Amino acid sequence: MNLDAISSHTPRTVDDADREAAVVAPVVDRDGSDALLFTKRADHLGEHAGQMSFPGGGREPSDTDLEATARREADEEIGLRDDEIDVVGRLDDIPTVSEYAVRPFVSRIPDREYVPDEREVAEIAVLPVEELTDLANYESERRDHPYYGEVRLHFFYVGGYTVWGATGRMLVQLLELATDWEMPAEVDRVVDPDADFPV
Repeated sequence: MNLDAISSHTPRTVDDADREAAVVAPVVDRDGSDALLFTKRADHLGEHAGQMSFPGGGREPSDTDLEATARREADEEIGLRDDEIDVVGRLDDIPTVSEYAVRPFVSRIPDREYVPDEREVAEIAVLPVEELTDLANYESERRDHPYYGEVRLHFFYVGGYTVWGATGRMLVQLLELATDWEMPAEVDRVVDPDADFPV
């Protein structure tokens, strides 16, 4: 991965969301190859239960800024210490269906064993960038959203996990900036607004 492209990216900000959140998009060097660390949200959580995400969460009044939010939440969720997070740059803010604006901080972190907080995180998955950029593991669909209008949803199938939703949108931008992966011009299917999700 060429993280210089992340460093030089000027991210789009969302300033009018009802709620703010931030995540660490963690890059690890595993056996000489880049990989990304994801969490699988606990099944009992009210919002986005069971989905794959980057470590992070909602901003608290005590957080000095959104980077502080990302760092605090990553520590709470998987024990990623503040001094282990080397922020490379930011991706665009992502508005979500739960009325958050999420700010992703792409960061280098050590490749070590992290311990999930079982109250929020069911599993930790480290997925190779080589497999995330394999188009055989990717598909997308277009559907109408009641708030955002026509949207394209991205699905990455790697290691028995499916990365999609807001995290899938972040992943598309990260891969397009830092690798030679390009989102296919055409979607795999167009579906009705109430169609089941393929996960």
